[in-house]
Amino acid sequence: MSAEVIGRHMPPVPSLDDLTAMMTADQYGHRYEISPEGALSIMPPPGYAHATIATRIMLWLAAAGITADRLSQAVGLRIPGRDGAVGGRIPDLVIWSQAQRDAVWLPVTDVLLVIEIVSPGSVGADTVDKVSEYAGAGIPRYWTVSQDGPQTVTMYHLVGDRYQVTASTPLAWVLNTAVAEHLDLD
Repeated sequence: MSAEVIGRHMPPVPSLDDLTAMMTADQYGHRYEISPEGALSIMPPPGYAHATIATRIMLWLAAAGITADRLSQAVGLRIPGRDGAVGGRIPDLVIWSQAQRDAVWLPVTDVLLVIEIVSPGSVGADTVDKVSEYAGAGIPRYWTVSQDGPQTVTMYHLVGDRYQVTASTPLAWVLNTAVAEHLDLD
């Protein structure tokens, strides 16, 4: 699907159903997200380094006993906004408190942790926009992982309605610690 075709048929504010249709029609695997305020983002498919980081984290979490039905990769979250508006974000990894029903866009009520691997084109969205959106949605923990040399993990914990940074450390160090040191999974 070309940008011209998408632009010609784009509603003024796309819905989550519109995003699903665009992702389905996109033969290149782009991710389509929308903020609760209606700002559309189109990200290219993740690269090899991005996928490797996600795999390393997933293996660490699985080795700690987090089951596959509580750990999701690239699943859509419904992000509530002001005045009943709803956005849609597709984090790289999500840990749930319990298994979820099968859907493209899931509510955030059972989310324990969202992890975003920061790509060059997503720095602003991952480190500014999503920090406020995920905090506003009440997600208790949010981590970003940069693709810099040490692959820095920045861990945020929700205090009130805002995140506080609790750690910023290399991914290799995190992967050599116990998951329980960073997360309360009960």
